[in-house]
Amino acid sequence: MTLRLYDTRSRVKRKLETLVDGEVGIYVCGITPYSPSHIGHARQAIAFDIIVRWLRNSGYKVNHITNFTDIDDKIIAIANDEKVHFLEVANRNIEDYFDVMNLLNVLPADAYPRVTETIPEIISMISRLISSGNAYESSDGVYFEINSAPEKYGQLTGQTLEMVQEGAGGRVNTTGSGKKNHRDFALWKFAKENEPYWDSPWGKGRPGWHIECSAMSLEYLGEKFDIHGGGSDLMFPHHEAEIFQSECCLNHEPVVQYWIHNGMINVDGEKMSKSLGNFWTIRDAISKVNPLELRYCLINAPYRQPVEFNDVMLEDSSSHHQRLISAYGEGLSLCEKKSWENSDFLKSASTNFSNGMNDDFNTRIAVVEVQSVVKYLKEKIDNNDVAEISASVSWLSDFAGKILGLLPDDEFILNEVNQNNAAMSAISDLVNDLLNQRKVARDEKNWDRADEIRSELNSMGVIVEDSPSGPIWRLR
Repeated sequence: MTLRLYDTRSRVKRKLETLVDGEVGIYVCGITPYSPSHIGHARQAIAFDIIVRWLRNSGYKVNHITNFTDIDDKIIAIANDEKVHFLEVANRNIEDYFDVMNLLNVLPADAYPRVTETIPEIISMISRLISSGNAYESSDGVYFEINSAPEKYGQLTGQTLEMVQEGAGGRVNTTGSGKKNHRDFALWKFAKENEPYWDSPWGKGRPGWHIECSAMSLEYLGEKFDIHGGGSDLMFPHHEAEIFQSECCLNHEPVVQYWIHNGMINVDGEKMSKSLGNFWTIRDAISKVNPLELRYCLINAPYRQPVEFNDVMLEDSSSHHQRLISAYGEGLSLCEKKSWENSDFLKSASTNFSNGMNDDFNTRIAVVEVQSVVKYLKEKIDNNDVAEISASVSWLSDFAGKILGLLPDDEFILNEVNQNNAAMSAISDLVNDLLNQRKVARDEKNWDRADEIRSELNSMGVIVEDSPSGPIWRLR
């Protein structure tokens, strides 16, 4: 099946046709590091990590660029409040980002450009926009003039010029500025007191938000590149501003061949927000479940869909991931990996998985196939079918591991299996006795006693699953 992806600009799924055969250049808007990374950052990073993994698995040479916006109003405010240099704030949160992304098994991008390291390129781009008549100097900086290219407005969102104020996320300033029109946006902002600044032809200041990503993407991927990604909250105004800037500066379109956007995270049915008290940092989440369980949770919906995040969803994903690890680890401990391509069941699972991923990177379909292979593997372990056990473990290594990033390395898993087996052996007599007592209680319809026994098992870290052949237990 041909790889197709949903292009936000054209609003249809399009076949991937790259500018250079066999190669993909992809730029993903990264974080503004004013605080520790949150689960929205995790959702985006994991979504694009899997997209990059699938592109590489499909034979493409991928150049993956993710930036850091390391100068920003919030960073400056925190630095001034703490009386430290603004880069101290940015650097500590960038370090946190790398730490948690490593825990989440997000592969590093090929480069991480930073705004503060791209000032000359930004100034050059602004100068070209002034020369082309698309930007102007004012009393407080330099602005892009929307009316210089009105036909480009609403390319991603379908908004009209009159709708510009609504949904701008507080980024559009309508008062107290030197704008010709309230729709215009800042390219260069003159420095205020106690703000960092750089010299420019127009005065001391710093870049506006939007011009930064245009300059960094063009610097690293050239005047045309394949994919630009980011969260759906960036479509307006950020990505639409990038279209204005890049295409007017270079005088050709499109600069970006495909725009793709991941959905946001809702917590208990509401948009995640510090003001609503439903804000989760990544470290908050991985204090409840291990990082790969969180990863499993965040890929259980296609990347373009919003994720409804709550404790129930987290617990469910944790349980599914533990089944994956348990089955994979047990299979790995029994025999060596062998090719899965001689197994009809696994070939079918591979086809379904690949078709899902080729249809706009549908990880939900991919996860369903992983679950089906986990179930199949457990059946083959019960039947001691060594050939299919070996093939299933190999399939999971390829698809759940290398592509979805859900598996730690084999040595770690085997060590966990050995420790788990020893722990289970130590309590097996007690657990089996309690399960027998529970069966008697259930046969006698003594539900209170049955619940007491289950609670006792839970307190021991024992998870019981009732199956047609009887209860199956494992350690949490």
